[in-house]
Amino acid sequence: MLKPSLQLKLGQQLTMTPQLQQAIRLLQLPALELQAHIRELLETNVMLEPMDEGESETAGPPESAEPTAAEPVGGEQSAAQEEPQESVEVLEEDWGGHGAGGGESAWSGDEEDRQQEFADASGQSLQEYLLWQLELAKLGPRELAIARAIVDAINDDGYLTESLDEIADTLKPEVQCAAEDVEAVLGGVQALDPPGVAARSIGECIELQLRQLDQTTPGMATAIEIARHHLERLAGRELATLKRELRTSEEDLAEALALVRACHPRPGATVSTSAPQYVVPDVFVRRTDRGWAVEINSATLPRVRLNQSYANLLGRSASHASLRAQLQEARWLLKSLEIRHETLIKVARSIVERQVSFLEHGEEHMRPMILKDIAEAVGMHESTISRVTSGKYMHTPRGVFELRYFFSSQIEGADGSGTSSTAIRAKIRKLVKEEDPLAPLSDGRIADLLSAEGIPVARRTVAKYREAMNIPSSGERKRSGSAPH
Repeated sequence: MLKPSLQLKLGQQLTMTPQLQQAIRLLQLPALELQAHIRELLETNVMLEPMDEGESETAGPPESAEPTAAEPVGGEQSAAQEEPQESVEVLEEDWGGHGAGGGESAWSGDEEDRQQEFADASGQSLQEYLLWQLELAKLGPRELAIARAIVDAINDDGYLTESLDEIADTLKPEVQCAAEDVEAVLGGVQALDPPGVAARSIGECIELQLRQLDQTTPGMATAIEIARHHLERLAGRELATLKRELRTSEEDLAEALALVRACHPRPGATVSTSAPQYVVPDVFVRRTDRGWAVEINSATLPRVRLNQSYANLLGRSASHASLRAQLQEARWLLKSLEIRHETLIKVARSIVERQVSFLEHGEEHMRPMILKDIAEAVGMHESTISRVTSGKYMHTPRGVFELRYFFSSQIEGADGSGTSSTAIRAKIRKLVKEEDPLAPLSDGRIADLLSAEGIPVARRTVAKYREAMNIPSSGERKRSGSAPH
């Protein structure tokens, strides 16, 4: 018979507290999603209130989070660099007023002016754009009704998806017409913008675009003939066969091919149906007199603080349990925002310290770097670094990049040093760009040139990188007669 008994055991267990779960969730959210989350909390938690533009950030980082003065990188990191390590300073004095002057950077200026500059309020679909042009055309009621039916049968790529007989049937019994009547109006619709719209095939689409050019354009007749009957041979790069069947010179064929390739195969795609989505950088990196500076984008910081008026009204009584819970939730939120800010600053600064050569000289000087390198530098777990770098962007003098862009694998060099895969891609792109179009470099030749620079890369590795960058093979580049740019 079993008897109940009490036993003491000593053990360790990892527990995800609500505070830790919230901090991890906020750390992973991109800037726009974080702002939406804060707005939702402001509507549900009375202990939180938005901040005015002129007020200082209550939810900003603590004063001791990061030094504001430039600090040189020391220790093992400096020894690993091929050149002296640049100083990287963290700018975080006043979120509202800190930043470059009007002529110092592309992100300065009034916030509302930037929003108006980039906003796209048109929101027109292709059908709406075509109907607007039809309203300006002087068409009779019958022709306008047929033209509207034709527009309704055009898909988002700009192609006519229904036959002329089907379009005529959709107009009955209000409008009695035949396929010949629809075809007569179709010519007017095909003359609308964008060029090539309402085509029934890719060949007709290209021909419509070509006919809008000056008829004296060199190679025009040959280009139209290719669009009508020889697109399959062009797609197969059978240039010798094309030249023989068209009975044309090599110069005339080259001019015709240039005209065909300049046409847009999906004209409807040139009409945007939605407002463009712009990337909002979380971190700014710029050069100063003392080196490179890292600065958090103040526009992405959530302007929220604790509502002290409500917090002071709560006494120590057991009543108002719901308000006490909201007060605790608000404090956890502000603390989580501080942790998010500190972590983002540390990670961004550590990335800049390791990628100074890239910032100064470009992709060919990108250093190999993995999540473990940054995790060891800032004293955090690799999963935390992965969350920080996901969906966060850095504005640099060389463009806007996701933080994940700076991480790449390493290929060991002949001298024991490593080369980033990003740098190798940039070198391959440069070699192809500078090659002789009549004698393009093969993958094996590119591998030999890289090996001569101390980067032993196999031919299949070069082929893999080249295909990932959508660069044709040496044979295809030779047939096209030009290197990709």
